[in-house]
Amino acid sequence: MDKKLILNRIKEYNNFKTDKELADFLTISKSTLSNWYNRNSIDYDLVFSKCGLIDKNWLLTGKEETLKENADNAINITSINISRKTKDAIKDTQDIPLYDLRATAGLEELFKGTSNDAILDRIRVPGVASCDGAIYITGDSMYPLLKSGDMILYKEVDINRIFWGEIYLLSVKVTDWEEYITVKFIQKSELGDNYVKLVSQNHHHQPKDILLSDISAIALVRASIRLHSS
Repeated sequence: MDKKLILNRIKEYNNFKTDKELADFLTISKSTLSNWYNRNSIDYDLVFSKCGLIDKNWLLTGKEETLKENADNAINITSINISRKTKDAIKDTQDIPLYDLRATAGLEELFKGTSNDAILDRIRVPGVASCDGAIYITGDSMYPLLKSGDMILYKEVDINRIFWGEIYLLSVKVTDWEEYITVKFIQKSELGDNYVKLVSQNHHHQPKDILLSDISAIALVRASIRLHSS
């Protein structure tokens, strides 16, 4: 990927006339910017943090990324929100399976890799760290950050390596034969180390403390994709 084109799109979007304006916007020195141009290398974390209002697909590719297209329907990525506390390398593009969660025996079974029949499609997404899969979400507890019908791209993680305050997809046991799947911020609980607090974006939904041992499967939400039909 030509990183110079990404820098030039930032200049275009903000109507910057000089490299100094671009460097000031990115809060880096002009010499650092020159090195980025010369070495075809940029700091993705910094760029994405400074360009939150710019469509990420246009920034990376110069166009909206088409997932499906036929005579009747075209679905385009209109936003990707990237959460970055890990140091995993950003991938230029990756092919990610999109699963029908309703066709699986739950999140735990999905993560075991026994649900190939539940693959709806595969999507190619640029500029995101490694992902294991994608699903559609339902419900309004994370609105307006996420809304029903959005896709989330996830990376399976160890329950003992939680990044506090990040968004997770998780399965929580209610009984030995019942569980619920949810997407929530995870925060430290005041009840002790054996608990975590699940927090919604929408404050109509109250935070809930749960036992760590009740989480049967968990994944870090890497990105969200909001779609529209053209």
